[in-house]
Amino acid sequence: MTHYSPQSFDVKGGPQDGRAHLPLLRKALETAGLDGFLIPHEDEYNNEYLPDCAERLAWATGFTGSAGSAIVLTDEAVVFTDGRYTVQVREQVDPELFAIEDVSETPPHVWLSKHARKGAVIGYDARLHSPDALDRFRRAAEKAGAELVAVEVNPIDRAWENRPAAPCARLTVQPMEFAGETHSDKRKRVGEAIAEDGAEFAAITAPPSIAWLFNIRGGDVARSPLALGAALIKSDGTATLFVNPDKMTDEVREHLGNEVALRPEHEFQDGLHALKGHAVSVDPGLASAWVFDQLTEGGAKIVRRRDPVLLPKAIKNATEIEGSRQAHIRDGGALTRFLHWLDTEAQSGQIDEIEAAVKLEQFRAALGQVKDLSFDTISGSGPNGALPHYRVSTASNRKLERGTLYLVDSGGQYPDGTTDVTRTVPIGAPTAEMKERFTLVLKGHIGLSMARFPKGTTGGQLDTLARLPLWQAGLDYDHGTGHGVGSFLGVHEGPQRIAKVNSDEPLKPGMIVSNEPGYYKTKAYGIRIENLIVINGPDPIDGGERPMMWFENLTMAPINRDLVEPALMTDGELTWLNAYHAEVRAKISPQIDGEAKSWLEAATAPITR
Repeated sequence: MTHYSPQSFDVKGGPQDGRAHLPLLRKALETAGLDGFLIPHEDEYNNEYLPDCAERLAWATGFTGSAGSAIVLTDEAVVFTDGRYTVQVREQVDPELFAIEDVSETPPHVWLSKHARKGAVIGYDARLHSPDALDRFRRAAEKAGAELVAVEVNPIDRAWENRPAAPCARLTVQPMEFAGETHSDKRKRVGEAIAEDGAEFAAITAPPSIAWLFNIRGGDVARSPLALGAALIKSDGTATLFVNPDKMTDEVREHLGNEVALRPEHEFQDGLHALKGHAVSVDPGLASAWVFDQLTEGGAKIVRRRDPVLLPKAIKNATEIEGSRQAHIRDGGALTRFLHWLDTEAQSGQIDEIEAAVKLEQFRAALGQVKDLSFDTISGSGPNGALPHYRVSTASNRKLERGTLYLVDSGGQYPDGTTDVTRTVPIGAPTAEMKERFTLVLKGHIGLSMARFPKGTTGGQLDTLARLPLWQAGLDYDHGTGHGVGSFLGVHEGPQRIAKVNSDEPLKPGMIVSNEPGYYKTKAYGIRIENLIVINGPDPIDGGERPMMWFENLTMAPINRDLVEPALMTDGELTWLNAYHAEVRAKISPQIDGEAKSWLEAATAPITR
């Protein structure tokens, strides 16, 4: 089970890490006969959040963002990241040691093709790269006249003194009251999908897929209840789970039963080699190049297919959906207490971002059922709120000053559901511009919430609904509108998404996605309104010819009325907002009392023109 750990606000990473560790890495490269090395952010399991022992990019460069990479050569080095981390990367990386590149303008493989010298030997750890990414690097190296070679042992691991030990948290069972389907039935369904893909086995390396497939949870990864390991599942539904035996308990062994063989994780290589002559389905977007290499060496026939667990995991069953509803109602009680506190005590202008984040944690912890945060809280005041993926630290901490906006994006991990919600609150009186921009974001949020759409619709086709009010005012935001969310699993889950970049994956009933349009004025303030929504239907529409799917709001928390400009809203939008607030009031009021309950009544009162 995931272990709750309060959010840390200490400054991690920084230029000192690059200064101390880059020379050690270059010495290790020299010893290994390498002229350079590729350093992705990903670990062996392609996790979003990494255990401390896998923070290789942070160790080498000082950059602690969740998206980035680096290339270290004998005489130069570079760090790549995207627009989310423009400020952070320049604060944490020493510019005298590392060039800094925007990955959208200069992809790493393009940089390598221009900077690798002829005859250079560039190393990589096959466990940390997808096969497609390595193909791009290999072509780039060839263009430069260099050679790309796999290493047996990562040179960072050799150079990293006092490297943290690999996590080894005990596994727990996700009971039927929350899972809604036995792992035996899940394995049979997935086995049938494997056969349909023309394979006999599937290699599963993504920890969320393993957790869902076997109805187990773990505590190896921060903020996500995951166990690190791997699995092979056969088309008849039988499986082998490769996991550190120290993570096992008698309860989990009994739960897994006779159809699931248990082997130590270090035997996964042997398991892959034993598939000689068999067709094995592997996801090139999730499994590492090392898995492909081992299957090839063992003589297996590789079938490149999407992880067969992804789609069944994304389409929640009735038990999971009801669990998410209940988790969000409880979470809404904690959020409401927090929003009441923001509207009273925090209006003094003396509360800072860290105090606010801690206060929200305390309200959630008081519920007694939260297992962990679902991610580190984004607690941004004024200009910090204009950074969509801002993470407060002791170095960046600001007061919630009067005359500013405060943006808080947070979530909790509960046994029956994962929450993720963003609210924007004025500290003091908001300006007319703040109210206008907030209302435009709200109109987009409502536009997406009210959507009706037929079978086959993708998130990219709906994304415009959330952006249209902003576009009509010459505004926009540079992140996706919606991501999938797991059931007591990862707060970011595919394959569904709502974004400008279209996805081939149609939205399906049972999928949970976020609805989070925003607006960010650089060095001034940020606005985002985020609810989680579940896809229902398809249902007939009176007078219509085709059944349509629709969104149900799961998140239950007031949207700030002081930032709404009613004159900019249509009658339909006001009706939606008032109905949403009536639902929030009905579901949250029984959980709270006293001043907070009175505040909720006022905060959810109908808005009229």
